[in-house]
Amino acid sequence: MFKTLLVAVALLMSWVNPSIANPGKNIRDFNVSPKNDGKTNTRNLQKAIDWASKYGAALWVEPSDEPYALASGLILKNNVSIIGVHGPVPRATSHPTKKAPVGSVFKIEDAEKPLFIVQSATQIKGIQFWYAHQELKDPAKIIKYPPTIQVSKTSRTEGVTLTNLTFYGEYIAMDFNAVEEFPCELILIEQCYGYPLSGEFIRINFCYDIPRFLHCHVNPSNMRQMGLGFSKAIVDAVIQNKTFAYSINNTDNAQLIDLFTFATWGGIYLGDESYGQLTNFNLDCVTVGIHKAGNNTKNRNWQIAQGSIIANAGTVVENIHPIIVEGQGHTSFTNVEAFSGDNGALTNTGESFDFMQVRGTDKLTISLFGCRMRNYISKNPFTVKNPAAIIQAVACIDKEEELYNTIINP
Repeated sequence: MFKTLLVAVALLMSWVNPSIANPGKNIRDFNVSPKNDGKTNTRNLQKAIDWASKYGAALWVEPSDEPYALASGLILKNNVSIIGVHGPVPRATSHPTKKAPVGSVFKIEDAEKPLFIVQSATQIKGIQFWYAHQELKDPAKIIKYPPTIQVSKTSRTEGVTLTNLTFYGEYIAMDFNAVEEFPCELILIEQCYGYPLSGEFIRINFCYDIPRFLHCHVNPSNMRQMGLGFSKAIVDAVIQNKTFAYSINNTDNAQLIDLFTFATWGGIYLGDESYGQLTNFNLDCVTVGIHKAGNNTKNRNWQIAQGSIIANAGTVVENIHPIIVEGQGHTSFTNVEAFSGDNGALTNTGESFDFMQVRGTDKLTISLFGCRMRNYISKNPFTVKNPAAIIQAVACIDKEEELYNTIINP
């Protein structure tokens, strides 16, 4: 009776705690070990992936107090999942005796190739990626690693899930800039945290069916629990790259929800060939918060709502715009606010030039409702350099905390 009870308890615990009932074959069964060098682990992990691809299997990254060293150049083949123990750990895990993470950790040892190139029906979940050799103080010594995760450039990629991932010291985290010949579809990225030293956390191009970026966070303090961090000089160098934390182009109906970035030049770029919805965002200490483009009037339209932009990064206030709109198409803003102020983590002006700059020569339309606009130095919140632009703002609040309603070029 007692033995039967023990078995029942063990089964119940394995159901409640997936770390007890491994969700797949342990990578250590393929001699991927914290004791191996990176080349050995990469060779053996590729063998594990090759095996798992035949069965649609998952590979379990058993947590450890020492990371799994990896060389770059892995191909995550069709149907394979790599699963670790973690939810997102936005301030890192902490080794008890040294400045290092613990758990399901891959330690990247070279800068030759992307760490993972992903194919269709693949998943990476619950993993920490640690670039232990990355420079923390001197911008001249930053290692320009290839992307940690990159879409295949040689085959069409459909269905990739990246969730509960944390990156430390990466240069580009997730590169889904597919080539037109081999586009990607249905890319889901959620609950991912990092601070890319290129300024690019997620970029996607030629995705022809609904990419989703959900609940992602970019911040230079993401190694705090390890006792590590980037200098102000490094943060300023990231901003000087003039890149965007999130870039979307050639996509159909992109869904962007709950995105955060701190201390990158740009927050979110919505390219010429994109349309979709952006809601619930905070773009903190940027030079440009949102840059929306468009190359036609049919479906180059974005609905943008419930967000905050703090635009102050850099030294030239005339370059600082919470929002830039250009090209063609329609953009609607609902309950979007922008303000500025000083922050000691980066070089900044403490204010923006305006709330929105509108560029170009083609007709475009913009509507705004309930937007709060302050800490800009220009006389008016809108700098309109496009004589064909049609803009209407209703129930907005300007820098004087006065009700602001206007129609431009009706």
